[in-house]
Amino acid sequence: MAKTVLITGISGFIAKHTALAFLNAGHAVRGTVRSITKGEAVRTTLAKHCDTSKLTLVEADLLSDGGWDDAVEGVDGIAHLASPFPLAQPKDENELIRPAVEGTMRVLKLAVKHKVPRFVQTSSLVAVLEGYGDSHPQPFTENDWSALDGPGITPYAKSKTLAERAARDFIAAEKPALHYSTVNPGIVFGPALDEDVGSSAEVIGMLLKGAYPAIPRLYFYPVDVRDIAKMHVLAMETDQPSGGRYIGATDQLWYVEVSRALKEHFGQAARKAPSREMPDFLVKTVALFDKTARSIIHDLGR
Repeated sequence: MAKTVLITGISGFIAKHTALAFLNAGHAVRGTVRSITKGEAVRTTLAKHCDTSKLTLVEADLLSDGGWDDAVEGVDGIAHLASPFPLAQPKDENELIRPAVEGTMRVLKLAVKHKVPRFVQTSSLVAVLEGYGDSHPQPFTENDWSALDGPGITPYAKSKTLAERAARDFIAAEKPALHYSTVNPGIVFGPALDEDVGSSAEVIGMLLKGAYPAIPRLYFYPVDVRDIAKMHVLAMETDQPSGGRYIGATDQLWYVEVSRALKEHFGQAARKAPSREMPDFLVKTVALFDKTARSIIHDLGR
């Protein structure tokens, strides 16, 4: 049965794909944007890929109450994707934590107020496995949480962990008549619907440009953006009990493998991409002078 789904932050890379997935599944989509004028670019983009006659846009900001009642009123479900994602970690971690937590709780409480039956929150794999170094026995599962006071924990990981915990604590305490679940993606890649390639894919661009002479021994858990979009639809439609935590990720992939694959497949266009790994001792030496290098030393080899 077709529903009306609110997608927060619909102009984002993952959110546009998620809107496309809901529209293609027959649902009506209402998307929040900070500016209706700029938001029309989302409509233009999606119109190239699907029928947008069931798409509407509303103006609302995560850190303001304005517009949210109108955004939430009458919807059958909310996919809450809006949250800041930085290319560089901020000096003040609250630049990420505050909008992530306050925004999530603002939308969740309005969902309860307006008796919205379904709420899917986009969390992250960094809310599951960060801050342990080598101290956590593998494998991680959906029952694990990142260690907020652990080594190498980033402001972004804290923001996603705290936002999800705040929502789950609220659900546990208030016990609203609302089906709640989260989608926890790894590093998201995939085809761009417009010029926005996604924050994660910026790393690929940096490799192609030769921004690094060599690559630290780091790996990540990739996932296709189309799979994450479909996961949001499935989480919204599932008959599984409330509280589900759905991790979206594949097996680990080393960054040096990615760089070598770029050179293999793109040849001359990827001539600047590094193919060597940087020894750990060298990364640690650079970390004495460089805060970016310092932020990854706890993740070397993992």
